[in-house]
Amino acid sequence: MNGREILMTVDVLAREKNVPREVVFGALEAALAAATKKTFDEDDVEIRVAVDRETGEYEAFRRWQVVPDEAGLQEPGHQILLSEAREIDPEVEVGDYIEEALPKQTEALGRRFAQDTKQVILQKIRDAEREQVLNEFLARGDQIVNGSIKRMDKGDAIVEIGKIEARLPRSEMIPKENLRVGDRVRAYVLKIDRQARGPQVILSRTSPEFLKKLFELEVPEIEQGLLVIKSAARDPGVRAKIAVWTNDRRIDPIGTCVGIRGSRVQAVTNELAGERVDIVLWSDDPAQFVIGALAPANVSSIVVDEERHAMDVVVDEDNLAIAIGRGGQNVRLASELTGWQINIMTAEEAQAKRESEQSAIRALFVEKLDVDEEVANILINEGFSTLDEIAYVPINELLEIEALDRETVEELRTRARNALLTEAIAREENLEKVEKEMLALEGMDTELAAKLASKGIQTRDALGELAVDELVELTGISEERAKKLILGARAHWFQQAQ
Repeated sequence: MNGREILMTVDVLAREKNVPREVVFGALEAALAAATKKTFDEDDVEIRVAVDRETGEYEAFRRWQVVPDEAGLQEPGHQILLSEAREIDPEVEVGDYIEEALPKQTEALGRRFAQDTKQVILQKIRDAEREQVLNEFLARGDQIVNGSIKRMDKGDAIVEIGKIEARLPRSEMIPKENLRVGDRVRAYVLKIDRQARGPQVILSRTSPEFLKKLFELEVPEIEQGLLVIKSAARDPGVRAKIAVWTNDRRIDPIGTCVGIRGSRVQAVTNELAGERVDIVLWSDDPAQFVIGALAPANVSSIVVDEERHAMDVVVDEDNLAIAIGRGGQNVRLASELTGWQINIMTAEEAQAKRESEQSAIRALFVEKLDVDEEVANILINEGFSTLDEIAYVPINELLEIEALDRETVEELRTRARNALLTEAIAREENLEKVEKEMLALEGMDTELAAKLASKGIQTRDALGELAVDELVELTGISEERAKKLILGARAHWFQQAQ
């Protein structure tokens, strides 16, 4: 194939396949490089081919990447040591390439060359066409799409949307939903997987974002920016919750989303195979937001734990089952919606927990401050729960306690500070025993590591052998964090097994 024939082939393919000439040139260069590589007995050879865009003539080069002398040659077929490379080109640096021009071998390539070249070019052009269609789809910015199911593939639905095919995985279908070939389906664009060999657009009908986008379609006030969906949580096909908010006092957020005679929310429910949707008023007060999210249950009281990002919600016996919901559904969705861990309990359970916590604080004060239970109870009743508070709150707050004089207050502050210093020293000593890899785990911090070390858990293996509930009980961290830490601690077991 001479230069003129190459240019003619490029022009014809570019027009037929509706792709840029540069794409065809790139495919041709890759094909020529692959074919030239096959003329070498070595497998580990790197070839570069450059086709002149004006004349169609091409040049082939064998190339070696420059590596540091101390690293050695890991892949001798296409690597060269820096010292050797500088004998050829004194200005070459690590990472650069040394190239050697190769003679044209069109005759040596023969029929196999022509066939291989054709296959590579066609594959590259198919990839380019596919990329072009995908880019056109992405340019439209569609987040919800409509299409028809073209075929089923191992339980997944392949959905035809215009010129592209998208995949709706079985895991992203609403449970008990019976989709068949030929059905029209609406779904949310979950992600684009450019590495996939098949359809690269991945769809979802179970994502909370799908629920939010459906409401945007049904409620014009959302598109106009008068109403905002702050968050959403779903148990697909069964129940969902959305939190809505507006700063326009003329608008009723919940009523606007419900629509006249429930028309708007009913349209969303019908699309989601009968999924019931609770609409909640969002609040920047976390406690008020949680109360709304737990509706229709009535809440008696709430205790907020900022440190653990959790709330103890007290309800009476009549509301307990409603607050929890069937299989814990209501409280689980409320927790996902608000982002807070919600613990539902009766008044009796709340009282028992409060007494247990006070008992633990009392024991701490008696031991660390060396006081009797009477003094400990005075501190507890005044709202003190930690040694830090006693050691570092303004002294005037302690002096306001009628039962304590200045001398007692100053002694208590001194003892609290000494106890904290002793704990800090012990924590540092425990940290020295902790395996570095354990400290590097995602979700681990020095305080937690020191606490674990004090209980004899100093390595990833020891942490990985714990059950989630054991770790929660030992440290008081959330179940989600405990699960992540244990999985991280076990990860190297599976890497070693491969």
